[in-house]
Formats: sequence, structure tokens, C-alpha cells
Amino acid sequence: MGVREHQKKRRRERIFRAAMELLRTRGFHGTTATDIAKAAHVSRGTFFNYFPYKEAVLLDYGSLLLAGLREEVRKRLAGGEDPLALLRLIFARLSEATRQEKDLLLPLLYELLNPDPLRAKAAFEALPLGDLLAEVLKPLREKGLVRQDMSLERMGRTLADLYFLSALRWAAYTPHRDLDQEIERSLRIGLEGILVRP
Repeated sequence: MGVREHQKKRRRERIFRAAMELLRTRGFHGTTATDIAKAAHVSRGTFFNYFPYKEAVLLDYGSLLLAGLREEVRKRLAGGEDPLALLRLIFARLSEATRQEKDLLLPLLYELLNPDPLRAKAAFEALPLGDLLAEVLKPLREKGLVRQDMSLERMGRTLADLYFLSALRWAAYTPHRDLDQEIERSLRIGLEGILVRP
């Protein structure tokens, strides 16, 4: 990496850190792009050069969360852990993160439903949960425990959609409910349609 690329990377990281600190302390709606730019010691235009809209910061945040989870799950899969247990672990970890960062994850989840197709696509690509779930389903398919008439990609993305919609519904409309139970129910419903019935 050249000097210029290194400087750009460091500047992006600085903007991201400043943004996350403000978003956590002031809330998503209480923080503007101008606030973030000032805190990161850059111009508002520079902020938009790195993050075309405020929600794009959250896409990076969600991407980092999933990257850490993906690394752990891949290690556990390689170590021979039961894929069904890993699916439950993924959903439990996501549920925990959603509870802890509800005010940040709600606008992030809304990005998946953004009416602007480019923004919705950016959110979909930044949050490849379906791909991770498909990886976990693969050993189950190899053992004949998962349906053969649907692709792993479709099954993984359907399970991811169940998480995203359950978390969004909980955060936006029913935060008084137990999120772990809501997520577990969604996973159970999804698995009933994916696993081979004896």
C-alpha cells in the first residue's frame, strides 16, 4: 500500500471512529454529517467522499460485526462443531448485538429496505449474513439433512431475512418482547422449511 492509500485508509478509520462515538453518545438522529466531520477534523465534503450518506457508517459497523462472527464460525466449523448449534450461536450473537446496539442497528436494518435500489444493494452487500448461513448449511447438505431442491444460497438468505425482519420488527415495534425468543422462533420456523423431514 502506497503512502496516499495508507493516508486515505487512516482518514477513513478516523472518520468511522468519530462517527461511531457520536452515534453512540448522541444517537443516530441526534448526529449530523457535519458533527461527524468536525469530530474527525475533516470537512463535510471529505466525510461524504468516504461515506456517501450517514447510514453508510453503519454499514461499515455491521460489516465489521459480521466479519468477526464469520471468522469465529469458520473456526468452529473447521473444528467439527455441529452446524445446527452454530446456526443457533449465530442467531444468539446477532440477537445480543441487536439488543445492545438497538438505536444503531434499527437505521442499519432500514437500509436493507431502502427504496433507493443502490442503497438497498449496498446494504445487502455490506451485510452478507445469508452467505455465512449458507456456509453453515453446507455440511448439513453433505449429510443429507438439508433439502436438495433449493440452493444453499437461497436457504441462507431466507434465514438471514428472517433475522433481519425479526430484529427490525422488535426494534421498531415490540421492544418489550424478549428478542432472544423472537429470534429463536424465527430460526425454528425457517429450519422447519429447510431441514429434511424424517
